[in-house]
Amino acid sequence: MINDIKQDANTRMDKSIQSFKVALQKIRTGRAHPSLLDHLTVSYYGVETPLSQAANVSVQDSRTLTVQPFEKNMIAPIEKAIMESDIGINPNTTGNLIRLPLPALTEERRKDMIKVVGNEAEGAKVAIRNIRRDANSTLKDLEKEKEISEDEERKAQDDIQKLTDSHVKIIDQLVAEKEKELMEI
Repeated sequence: MINDIKQDANTRMDKSIQSFKVALQKIRTGRAHPSLLDHLTVSYYGVETPLSQAANVSVQDSRTLTVQPFEKNMIAPIEKAIMESDIGINPNTTGNLIRLPLPALTEERRKDMIKVVGNEAEGAKVAIRNIRRDANSTLKDLEKEKEISEDEERKAQDDIQKLTDSHVKIIDQLVAEKEKELMEI
């Protein structure tokens, strides 16, 4: 029973870290990467469809992404989706190909991005702490119902705290890596 609670907490904390990694991928570092467009959806015959299902996204060079729609009539909706998104890139269209040149990041913009990374990290840490709180309250309930002893509860809470600390440390490492990546020129 205690192991199930620990396993559940570990699984949920791992999911929080994966979610944080996805959020970090959306924060651009000045280098072109197809994942910058992963969150975009396009109106495909009236249905909101992920961009990756309507076009092929690839890296042309370190500062340029190319988007090649599967159908020629999808060029305009894809351009519209890119312009309306929060990525701040203006598409250049030539025939069947949409080029997305990534502008160089200014020092001020890099610092703003680091703040965004910090906010995302804090959100992930809060999620992990909430998971810890849920697990600890479940343990307290089991102890109140005399299903586990007080010593077992304390030991389990210590284990959950160690789990929490290790996951928070992973987030801190990811933040440090992203900050270093953002500050590279």
